[in-house]
Amino acid sequence: MAARRWGIERATGFLRRSLQARVVAISMLLSVLALAGVFGYMSASVGENLFETRRDEALVEAVRATTGMQQIFNEAVTQSVTSGEVDALQDRALDAVTGLISSRSSTEYAMLRSEAQPDTQLQMNDVQSQGFDTDLLAAELRTAVAASADVPYYQSVRLEGEAGTEPGIIVGTTVDVPIAGRYELYLLTSLQSTQATLGFMQLTMLLGGLALIALIGLITWFVARMVVGPVQAAAASSARIAAGEYDVRIPVRGDDEIAKLGRSFNDMADSISRQINELATLSTVQQRFVSDVSHELRTPLTTIRLAGDVLHDRRDAFDPVAARTVELLHTQIERFEQLLADLLELSRFDAGAAQLEIEPTNLVRLAEGEIAAVEPLAAERGTELRLVAPGGHFEAEVDPRRIRRILQNLLGNAIDHGEGKPVVVTVDSTSDAAAIAVRDHGVGMTEEEAARVFDRFWRADPSRQRRTGGTGLGLSISRDDAALHRGWIDVWSKPGEGTAFRLTLPRAGARAVASPIDLPPADTQAITLPPEKHRREASAAELDSGAIALDPAGPASTTSPATTAGTASTEEIDR
Repeated sequence: MAARRWGIERATGFLRRSLQARVVAISMLLSVLALAGVFGYMSASVGENLFETRRDEALVEAVRATTGMQQIFNEAVTQSVTSGEVDALQDRALDAVTGLISSRSSTEYAMLRSEAQPDTQLQMNDVQSQGFDTDLLAAELRTAVAASADVPYYQSVRLEGEAGTEPGIIVGTTVDVPIAGRYELYLLTSLQSTQATLGFMQLTMLLGGLALIALIGLITWFVARMVVGPVQAAAASSARIAAGEYDVRIPVRGDDEIAKLGRSFNDMADSISRQINELATLSTVQQRFVSDVSHELRTPLTTIRLAGDVLHDRRDAFDPVAARTVELLHTQIERFEQLLADLLELSRFDAGAAQLEIEPTNLVRLAEGEIAAVEPLAAERGTELRLVAPGGHFEAEVDPRRIRRILQNLLGNAIDHGEGKPVVVTVDSTSDAAAIAVRDHGVGMTEEEAARVFDRFWRADPSRQRRTGGTGLGLSISRDDAALHRGWIDVWSKPGEGTAFRLTLPRAGARAVASPIDLPPADTQAITLPPEKHRREASAAELDSGAIALDPAGPASTTSPATTAGTASTEEIDR
């Protein structure tokens, strides 16, 4: 049973994958149905015609036999009457029956006295041949034959032969014997030869049909190959173009529809190749421009920064308007420096020059340090910072500078958009991955805004006053930092309920990684869909890179210095 199911699944899969096989299979199936209908009709028509022909022959022969016997009986009665020999009538009847047997060796007979008639002067015994079984006679047939003097009746029967049952037909007529009364004459004819003829015809039709179906399948295969072959070539060329081989084209022959398709495909490939080359050139120029401008601006910006610092240190000696101007200048110079640093970092990502500096790092300690760094800003906004650390106390092999930058960006966004409500930082881990989530309860975002949150220079609310700079590049750089670790950043947000960002860092060698922290957050489960643990498939490069190596032992039972007790449970730490 399992082998049969396996075979069916393989055949179904092959048909699903191959258009040519489906075309051939459908053509052969429709051909089988059509031929089955035609052959069935032809077989039924021929069989009915053969039976009617043999039946008519049997009826004609029965009438002839009846007429001949009737003449013999009439002559015999005349001779008997004239000669006075009554027994001669029976002898002549027996001679007539014997003559019938000798002239019709393939036919069995029976001569039976009709029932329900008065006694006569002479009665003959019922006569039948050795191969005639009177049990085959149906009561309806005997009644119909006895009631009719001139019309013959027939009945189809099944005969027991040496090779099994075979078809046959019984024809019944009446013979009036003077002085002896009415007798019924039944002739039994086998239709085995007719059946053999019909079987030979059906076998010939079957073999011819099978050969025709095979020929149709072969022709359909070649025709489908002519159509599907160019399509397969187009699919293979598309796959190669998608893999980066932009010079691949389809060979074109002739002027038919397939050739037009090939030319259109090649024209499309040429257009795509030109556009890709133009975009690649433009991207290279853009990256080089950003990198060159960023480097060229560092020297004058450093000079401006030094001059600005001198003025900022002496702002108390200026009048209030000049002092305020110096403060604004100092703030904007710092923002300009941050923007320049972000642009340089993006240029390194675009050029593929970003490198990780891996070292063992305790993610809980790292989160505590970043929370402490933004505490003054949070206190200014009236935001309470909390750390929930059920796991993640072991050391993870990460680049701490990049993870700190991610946390700084997420915490800064949470404080800016949290509207003074608590911000919760969660650190958790499993044997396959570690995760850090930052959850605020502020304004939140719509689905459209959340889909663009990682775009460069995009801000959900440009009019909102920020306290952490806000170049519009922070989340884009954070996403690239996570990808450099073979990890990812997920976002959940809902207007009026806040936003949650989750950073997941998989362990090196983990093929299917589930984030240890759920999204949506647990405090929104009553009004949102149940949380899902997003699983990611690690590529072969990830398995061999060794970029992330987490302790397979999972979360430890050590506690953070900032906790009061039991950080192995979901206890919050107020900063």
